[in-house]
Amino acid sequence: MVSGMVDTDKAPAATRIHALEEAVAKTVLGQAPVIREAIACVLAGGHGLLEGQPGVAKTLLVKSIAAAASIDFSRIQFTPDLLPADITGTEIIVDGDSGRRFEFRKGPLFGHVVLADEINRATPRTQSALIEAMAEHTVSSGNERHELPDPFTVLATQNPVEMEGTFPLPEAQLDRFLLKIFVPPPGEDALVTVFGRTNKASAPLPESVISLEGLRALIEEVRTVEVPEPLLRQVARVIRATDPTGPEGTDAARRNLRLGSSPRGGEAICRVARVAALRDGRHYATPADLAWALTPALRHRLLPSFDAEARGLTGDALVADVLHELPELPPEVEHVLEAIDR
Repeated sequence: MVSGMVDTDKAPAATRIHALEEAVAKTVLGQAPVIREAIACVLAGGHGLLEGQPGVAKTLLVKSIAAAASIDFSRIQFTPDLLPADITGTEIIVDGDSGRRFEFRKGPLFGHVVLADEINRATPRTQSALIEAMAEHTVSSGNERHELPDPFTVLATQNPVEMEGTFPLPEAQLDRFLLKIFVPPPGEDALVTVFGRTNKASAPLPESVISLEGLRALIEEVRTVEVPEPLLRQVARVIRATDPTGPEGTDAARRNLRLGSSPRGGEAICRVARVAALRDGRHYATPADLAWALTPALRHRLLPSFDAEARGLTGDALVADVLHELPELPPEVEHVLEAIDR
């Protein structure tokens, strides 16, 4: 462990979070919001779904987070012929002093941060094995259960184009992802720097800025952040407002949704808001923290009606349209909704 890492481990939580973001930003250029959301998934103990066109550094992002946080990186390239045992591991026969025996050989799922590349190209059977591991943090083999590493985060990617031959994730499986993170193309300045690196074999990964023990302590500290009861009630109102069949659903929800957010959507908002609060040096959440978490936590949990989908009303625009009718929203949340292009 280098001395700079020791110093970071002893620094305030806000300093450690910013150090992680800044280290990754030196390699993944022009993607500050994406970096912040992906690191929030790790610190909140959840999983993220990255969506963006090919070549926008989704893989580099995940590798850089692992390098900066001193955690094991594992990559799984999902293809239609991939079997569940190919990712979880399997029992093999080995010879020993006492004869032959079965031994479990761990699959690539056994990493601190796992890149599930092009998850929508795997069959539903393999997708389900991954989702089960994400939920249980264990892998079953025969009658035995094997614990996955701590921390354990899956950052899955999917390509918004080339849908032929893919298996889109069902709504129940999408709900297992804490956040859906849009990865846009980088801006001009970032592209100039990227193109200037083409004389190198590969982009340099960041140096470690925090130890594994320091990261675990940071994750535990996130859990101590308080979300006051009035804010919890506000989150509950938001979730109930997205229910097209419920008494609290907004008119836009009834008009535009087939399915609203599950309670996991509210849990995701609260968990990520805790990270945002600690990032600002607070051990209590504010409406601004909830506002920041709102769209990435809900954009994949609202199932549009056929009419809304035909009108192109999906993702963030759908979240804004459904919630803008909710009365007495905190100004911070209103500003977020108003800023979304509908």
